[in-house]
Amino acid sequence: MTKNLMVIGTSSHVGKSILVAALCRSFSRKYRVAPFKAQNMSLNSWITQNGEEMGIAQAIQAKAAGVEPTADMNPVLLKPKGSHISQVIILGKPFADKRAGEYYDSIEGMMTVVTGAYNRLASAHDMIIIEGAGGAAEINLYSRDIVNIGIARAVKPHIILVGDIERGGVFASIYGTLKLLPEDIRSLVFGIIINKFRGDIRLLEPGILQLEELTGLPVLGVIPFTDVKLPSEDSVSIKDKTGNGHPVRIAIIRLPHISNFTDFEPLEKYADIRYIEPGDALDKPDAIILPGTKNTIDDLKELRSKGLDKQIITESKKGTPVIGICGGYQMLGNEIIDSGVEGTGGACSIKGLGLLDVTTHFLDYKKQTRQVEKPVTGDGAILGQLKGGKIRGYEIHMGETDGGEPAFGDDGGVSKNGLVIGTYLHGLFENENVRTSFLGYLYKQKGIIFKNKDDGDSIEELARFIEEHVNMELIYRRIEGA
Repeated sequence: MTKNLMVIGTSSHVGKSILVAALCRSFSRKYRVAPFKAQNMSLNSWITQNGEEMGIAQAIQAKAAGVEPTADMNPVLLKPKGSHISQVIILGKPFADKRAGEYYDSIEGMMTVVTGAYNRLASAHDMIIIEGAGGAAEINLYSRDIVNIGIARAVKPHIILVGDIERGGVFASIYGTLKLLPEDIRSLVFGIIINKFRGDIRLLEPGILQLEELTGLPVLGVIPFTDVKLPSEDSVSIKDKTGNGHPVRIAIIRLPHISNFTDFEPLEKYADIRYIEPGDALDKPDAIILPGTKNTIDDLKELRSKGLDKQIITESKKGTPVIGICGGYQMLGNEIIDSGVEGTGGACSIKGLGLLDVTTHFLDYKKQTRQVEKPVTGDGAILGQLKGGKIRGYEIHMGETDGGEPAFGDDGGVSKNGLVIGTYLHGLFENENVRTSFLGYLYKQKGIIFKNKDDGDSIEELARFIEEHVNMELIYRRIEGA
């Protein structure tokens, strides 16, 4: 029989994804483990070896468990497009754009997809660690909630409830969540974890004792706040990113429909990363990055309406490097022509920033999703020293772009001076050669020598940290029926 452990939360951003990753690593020492999240709403996604699209959190959790990520680990992925519309990804493939009401009208079919994916994982693994979504006690959604209530009823897992003390009101949120859960789900909860604690644990202990008395459940652990270096699950995490004082400043444009901003997290330990809203000033950055977006045309219109396009062009003319990834790459070109599948305003043509001599066409509702390895073919101060080398990444995009001098084999573009680079490859800065060349150039402009840092195995470090602060013995006893 497959063992099941589920982590639910009092709200979004309480640390469920990180805790599941740590538990996947811990239990993988004894069992063959797979992560599972029935439904994810996120614009940060990952492409499997089979070209399937899934939430990036479940891909990281799979790697923590030592298994290859598959779409069965996140069978339903919702990618918001605005106006209450999301692209629905089913088992790794784009299905349709649906409004919230339309999606929930088809929830019975989605539950069939979810249980099928779970059953396939269960047949190949000893243990499934399930992640819930948002707050578990969304009483208005119980009849349509496949990711918390639905999957819990289907597989009856042992459940841990997590609360975030940093937000305040942690005792009330935990107690209230338990009281609002349906009785059949509440009876599956066997323990509580309080996350993101700062301060003197002695001041918290009286509250812990009262909470245990009120709920009849043990507090399995109080996890101190720690700066975990794992990719962020969704855009809620962006507000946590603040300046860090590094000498090099990189401005990342905070597009309204920003996607896969995890592309830039490998830069955070070397550079002062600032997310710039379309209405804000760039304030003389050392480099500018235009990230991916779910709505290239709509977001380009937003940049233009706020005048940020002119700021980017002005900085580029001064010699500031500008990097565009996926939708950001499309914006750097001369023109984007849409047959009505990309933006929300129907068929149209819009001028790009004109920093790369390329043109993008959106002809049909077709998405390119694949892992790739490409040679570096671009010239200039950043890519020139890498020429002939290899990089790896993954593509998640609609539309085709042509023209200009490619940066990586048949992909992307690079300006004549080599300081404007565009590519469809997500994960670009996970390549040490690209990261070193890019940051080395920026540091050199400051008269500083750039040096890489070796952080070791961050997931193993995280797992050891969680094991230190959580009663793993009690969890094992519960899982193993002791």
